[in-house]
Amino acid sequence: MQTEERAPQFDDVYRAHFQSLVVQLYAYVGDMTEAQDLVQEAFSRAWPRWDKIARYDDPVAWVRRVAWNTATSRWRRLRTARRYLERQRPENVPGPGPDRVALAAALATLPANQRRAVVLHHMADLSINEIALECEVAPGTVKSWLHRARIALAARLGETGAGGPGVGGATSRRPPETTSRMEVI
Repeated sequence: MQTEERAPQFDDVYRAHFQSLVVQLYAYVGDMTEAQDLVQEAFSRAWPRWDKIARYDDPVAWVRRVAWNTATSRWRRLRTARRYLERQRPENVPGPGPDRVALAAALATLPANQRRAVVLHHMADLSINEIALECEVAPGTVKSWLHRARIALAARLGETGAGGPGVGGATSRRPPETTSRMEVI
């Protein structure tokens, strides 16, 4: 350890060694901004205990060690986080099908109140009365919204050919025509 009189001042050590420590850490981590952050963090940790660190034979070695340890700790945390995320999400998530895209586009063309009624009724399984309470309107208004929305959706989905049986490009099936008894006789 150095004697009390020869202890270097924090500012002098910072000015003299900051850049060289950044260069060393840059070579280690490969990112200049990260290297600057690591060295700055090491000096920040040294500042409150500088009276003790300044008496070491090589106070810069302490700062360097802290910077390197901080870099290693960050890498370990990032590696652990990356591994966790890799286990949490599926690799291949299929995109929405053409019917879903067509339905979303058709819903987007509806006025907000009609769209809300359709979503709440058909997707959230709310009754007409529950929707009326939530929207603070009469149940008849909700029925009107749903009716108008269904007509608009049927027309929109009919234009794009999406939907299902009876809507759009699909042909609707009619029951076979029956003949009455009178015609047979």
